[in-house]
Amino acid sequence: MDSKLGVASMSHAIERSPKSYGVAVTLCGLFGTLGIHHFYLGDFWHGVADVALFVLTVYFYVNGMLGLALLTLALDGVHTITVFYLLITEKWKDGAGRPVTL
Repeated sequence: MDSKLGVASMSHAIERSPKSYGVAVTLCGLFGTLGIHHFYLGDFWHGVADVALFVLTVYFYVNGMLGLALLTLALDGVHTITVFYLLITEKWKDGAGRPVTL
């Protein structure tokens, strides 16, 4: 009986995300600064933050504040590269806390 309980708890502990690893990595690679991959993975607020950074970058650029535009673009770029790295190394989690794996 203990072995059944142990197997059940282990399978629950390593439950992986039902979202496609390939789609998540592709979305992050193509539209990373827009945060589309966060919406796909069910992490709504993280996606909103990414979109806000992108909109802020465009706003600063259009209004001639190139220094601030470059700063927000750099922040968004570093964030995107970090998330992309964590996705391809299978260390990123979806909105429900499940790992996104192959």
